[in-house]
Amino acid sequence: MGNELLSYLDRDSIIHRLTGSTKLICFLLWSTAAMLTYDTRVLMVLLLGSFILFYVSDIKLKDISFVLGFILVFLLLNNIAIFLFAPQHGTTIYGTSHPLTGSLGRYSLTQEQLFYQLNITLKYFAVIPPALLFLVTTHPSEFAASLNRIGVSYRLAYSVSIALRYIPDIQRDFKTISRSKQARGVDMSRNERLYTRIKNAGSIIMPLIFSSLERIETVSNTMDLRGFGKFKTRSWFSLKEFRRRDLIAILLSFMLFLLMVLFIFINNGRFYNPFI
Repeated sequence: MGNELLSYLDRDSIIHRLTGSTKLICFLLWSTAAMLTYDTRVLMVLLLGSFILFYVSDIKLKDISFVLGFILVFLLLNNIAIFLFAPQHGTTIYGTSHPLTGSLGRYSLTQEQLFYQLNITLKYFAVIPPALLFLVTTHPSEFAASLNRIGVSYRLAYSVSIALRYIPDIQRDFKTISRSKQARGVDMSRNERLYTRIKNAGSIIMPLIFSSLERIETVSNTMDLRGFGKFKTRSWFSLKEFRRRDLIAILLSFMLFLLMVLFIFINNGRFYNPFI
């Protein structure tokens, strides 16, 4: 599974030993704290926490390097777009202007704009690592069982499990179809021009859609034949017991959330302003 993007990676770490519902609650508290605040101090604490989580999870950077690379490209484009469409948004937020360059129309690089976009970047780095960890350290079946245990309908919980399992299935189908196309002479290597490679990759989409629809029909028929949804409850093969470490993880996440709320009151808003 290690070669498939965003699929479960089996490791023996404290993050893996947490229940799926615990990881979901912690991630929701963590991401809410990061999204609501623009306080650089809080975001730095969350960023440091993200690095610590990665270290203790035993997940290697190479396991998610492709996804991280894609996200970094998107982050770069996002920062460029922010400056192009709102080059003075930072000065509007912080109420001051400290230019670093000369003015070219409405475009002038200021300390306030750089600080604002730094906070945007910190938000990404504070949220994305926990989100990736949640996906790669949570077994779909165990996560569905945990959701059902905290009150989520087992039908909905099982739908989440199938969706998570479907990610590596689509990747395997894509690789299989791609190799089949290449065996028939469709070149998708770097020897071809970028436009040709994109066009050849596009020829994989329709077979991938048809194979996906076939799998959906097979799974649906199998579940119907086994009477899925007939009863109000069901048993689960994969279920972790809620332990003290789960409580500690939730409490730590809740404390980070409270830290964010505290700094909102201290700053009289979501923004930390070092320019006044």
